[in-house]
Amino acid sequence: MFEHINQKKQLLDANRPLPKYTVKSLHEKLLLEWTYNTNAIEGNSLTINETKVVLEGITVGGKTLREHLEVINHRDAIHFVEEIVQKDEPLSEWQIKNIHRLVLKGIDDAYAGVYRDQQVFIAGAKHIPPAPFLIKEEIEHLMAWYEQAETQKLHPIARGAMLHAIFVGIHPFIDGNGRTSRLLLNLELMIYGFPPIVIKVENRLAYYEALDKAHTKREYDDFIKLVADEVDDSLNLYLSAINSNA
Repeated sequence: MFEHINQKKQLLDANRPLPKYTVKSLHEKLLLEWTYNTNAIEGNSLTINETKVVLEGITVGGKTLREHLEVINHRDAIHFVEEIVQKDEPLSEWQIKNIHRLVLKGIDDAYAGVYRDQQVFIAGAKHIPPAPFLIKEEIEHLMAWYEQAETQKLHPIARGAMLHAIFVGIHPFIDGNGRTSRLLLNLELMIYGFPPIVIKVENRLAYYEALDKAHTKREYDDFIKLVADEVDDSLNLYLSAINSNA
């Protein structure tokens, strides 16, 4: 599954560093599309152009404060993830809580970075997240899985996809689990030199179905394949920039 992706990444790596303004424009494009799509998946009604305006510091009439905060918060969370990558810090529970704290800042401060104390259910999913008293233990199991040697031998795409799926299955927070899980997925990819990916809102149904299959049957192949396709898209975008500059 990963052979052609590895070849594309090797080609990208061979052409690094890319020109400064090319990198800047690619970063801005992906930050916008990542922020728009991740929020749209969760029901935010801002269009991609409205999201761009909010990122520029302008208020959009007729939209809620929450919808504006979801954009600003996600941008800040991306910057935090980029800092983790730049500092080469290992993934930790503390970082997960801090990412979530940024996602929910000003939206629900009482639960920002705090594990839920109530049972929740995922609309449209067969999977039921664990009871609140099990969350701490489940997160510890997730971190132990992540750190074990066998997991570290997995391809970064498979490891990132499984990290996302297991985390969102635990659903440790009252709100913001989807956004946080997609940030964790991209954190894992970026640590290993892949460009961030965008789970597109038009693929939402396939995304949810693949996640539910992972949660109920412990079968991750469909979800890994979905993530791999998005990695392929992002690599193609970067490679097109190389060809344009050639």
